[in-house]
Amino acid sequence: MSNRPTGRSTGRPGPGRARLALALAALLGGGVLTALPAQAAPAAADGLSVQYRTSAGGATADQTEPWLKVRNTGSSPVQLSQVKVRYYFKADSPSDTYRFACSWAVRGCSVVTGTFGTLGNPTATADRYLEIGFTQAAGTLAPGADTGDLQLRFHRANWQTLRQSDDYSFNGAQTSYANWDKVTAQLAGATVWGSAPEGNDPTDPTDPTDPTDPPGGGQSLFDDFDYSSHTDPAISAHGWNVRANSGGPGVPGATWDPSKVTFVSAGGNSVMNLETSTAGTGASTTHTEVLTRATKFRNGTYAARVKFSDAPKSGPDGDHLVQTFFTINDLKAPMADDYAEYDFEYLPNGGWGEPANILYTTSWETYNPEPWQAVNQHSEQRRSYAGWHDLVVTIDDSAITYYVDGQHFGTHDAQYLPERPMSINFNQWLIDLNGQTSTAPRAYDQQVDYVLHVKDQVLTPAQVAAKVAGYRNAGTDFVDEVPAT
Repeated sequence: MSNRPTGRSTGRPGPGRARLALALAALLGGGVLTALPAQAAPAAADGLSVQYRTSAGGATADQTEPWLKVRNTGSSPVQLSQVKVRYYFKADSPSDTYRFACSWAVRGCSVVTGTFGTLGNPTATADRYLEIGFTQAAGTLAPGADTGDLQLRFHRANWQTLRQSDDYSFNGAQTSYANWDKVTAQLAGATVWGSAPEGNDPTDPTDPTDPTDPPGGGQSLFDDFDYSSHTDPAISAHGWNVRANSGGPGVPGATWDPSKVTFVSAGGNSVMNLETSTAGTGASTTHTEVLTRATKFRNGTYAARVKFSDAPKSGPDGDHLVQTFFTINDLKAPMADDYAEYDFEYLPNGGWGEPANILYTTSWETYNPEPWQAVNQHSEQRRSYAGWHDLVVTIDDSAITYYVDGQHFGTHDAQYLPERPMSINFNQWLIDLNGQTSTAPRAYDQQVDYVLHVKDQVLTPAQVAAKVAGYRNAGTDFVDEVPAT
């Protein structure tokens, strides 16, 4: 048996760690997996049109400002929660991420959602889209009525100047509202307005191959982390374990302190806070971890909103910190081929041979702790990820796909698919004490807003956001429909 504890996130083989290159046959695992089907098409009498104008008409700008109005052109009321509008644009660089904001809306910005996606068939004028949706609280749109102003904007996450003159949906000359067919509108999953960039019909990714054959799975785990403290009996009742046992990963002699897992308010939601601290010795180091007791999660969609930190909340900076969201099962023997682990790991100060901040996503086939050998595939971005991020990983019968903030981050091969169910985990820990040699006390925070798993269904990041919004609008703090294995 490995001395690596069950349910812990491990490091990936960096320049200073051996990497094993093995040719393995593709694994056979999991049941048939289906994409989440579109809802039934609306009646023929139903329809929408979209008007557009911009208040930032230059070829370049600090932010793009698509202002929209959605009109019901049909003969029956429309539930706005069934409406999706897409604005298509070309990213300024492949690694760019974007941020959405609603400046003002007649119905209130609180009922308007904005998520970003990546086109499956990029064109010269579009490889991304902003998808605008509405919560249940937006209500209905009567025949002939429109939403009124939706004064929207988005910008590059680093606030560098963006070029919008080469964006498919942009028209700098349109400074008053008029119908605009270079944005698309969907109603209950069917496109009823506009034309997408060639080869990118919004309904294409979700069209079921056989609408009479419903998909399997779909049972969900959702937790909004609305607890009073680490001793709240609801935590255990909902299937979570706040770690207190000793052992790795990380600094030898460190303890895992349940009292450092707290619950605070942020942005109107209750969030889970994991604190890790040290004063430069193993005995003074405390790590934190929260994990499901059940190992019943396998194929499907996993998602969490996580806040990473680049700097400590107190004391000197520089420790080799790891902040995580991952799934895992136990290594039954060195190089056992039924091991599985799928990681988001953020290192704000480097580590494992990296000199500065880096985000890894890693899919594991197996490993040997002594001497170190690893069979995995990973993707990485070397930049700051401080702040809140929407993390999604999907596992189907052919690949493992990772997304960060609605953008594709990496796809890993079939040989890394899971053969056994896993647990869901969050932890924050120190690799070693080499990054910062001070004996001054310091502490770091990682926060988690929610976690979602949908069994045996692949959801897009936009569908994840809609599902989470649906739970919250219904006042649902927790649900676990995933059957035990």
